[in-house]
Amino acid sequence: MSEIPVNQLEEYYNKFNEEKRLNSRHGQVEFSITMHFLHKYLDRLTQQGIAKEKIRILDVGAGTGRYAIPLSEEGYDVTAVEPVHHNLGRIKQNGPKVKAFEGRAEKLKRFEDHQFDIVLFFGPMYHLKDQEARKKAMAEGKRVLKPNGHLFISYIMNEYSVLMYGFKEHHMKQALAEGMIDRDFHCTETANPLYHYVRLEDIYQLSDEAGLVREAILSADGPANHMRPILNAMDEEEFQLFIQYQLTVCQRPELLGAGCHTLDILRKEELDEK
Repeated sequence: MSEIPVNQLEEYYNKFNEEKRLNSRHGQVEFSITMHFLHKYLDRLTQQGIAKEKIRILDVGAGTGRYAIPLSEEGYDVTAVEPVHHNLGRIKQNGPKVKAFEGRAEKLKRFEDHQFDIVLFFGPMYHLKDQEARKKAMAEGKRVLKPNGHLFISYIMNEYSVLMYGFKEHHMKQALAEGMIDRDFHCTETANPLYHYVRLEDIYQLSDEAGLVREAILSADGPANHMRPILNAMDEEEFQLFIQYQLTVCQRPELLGAGCHTLDILRKEELDEK
């Protein structure tokens, strides 16, 4: 199956409060670290003398606009693509500066080649269940990037799912018996009807086949999802210290892949397109 039907995504996101997750403390960790690295690359462009309103960002699978809206309010030229009608409506309601369209990561024909400085895939790789669909999305993200532009991709990690839903919630024996997890404890495509889980080698294979250059890879939320009750009990000062800790260690190789989300930052080479 190359695509999850939009009606299934609609049904899921109409029930799942994505904004509540993003505004939770573990969600704030992920957001803070991700925005830090986004601004690092955006600042490079402004330091080259490019005005903010000339810097073009494409947010694919934009959800309710968690990233698209604040980036547009900072003055960047932001376009959002989102397949779920409810989410798209929230972007249009709350982000009047965002140019918002219905669409999917594998089908960006609306956009010409070499149009965007930064492309964000913060949702697509969660839901593309077929490897060929993932490759197509990567190719589309690369195509619409300007030479030396950057593709930011977020993935959901295999070990988080195995530890939290397999062992913590005591589903492991059932998951193994039903083939949802293989004998190497890698989630199969039957593990979840909507989500795709990866290990680092899966991420590397996809970027290598796309011909993109890795500039950074990091654990955006680190142990935050594993520590939800602990984070919720922290006072604001201690919580800010935790965010600073995560920012400091998020690229350490011994921590990659252990959190819920991994952020891959890739560059399209200047002379890649002939």
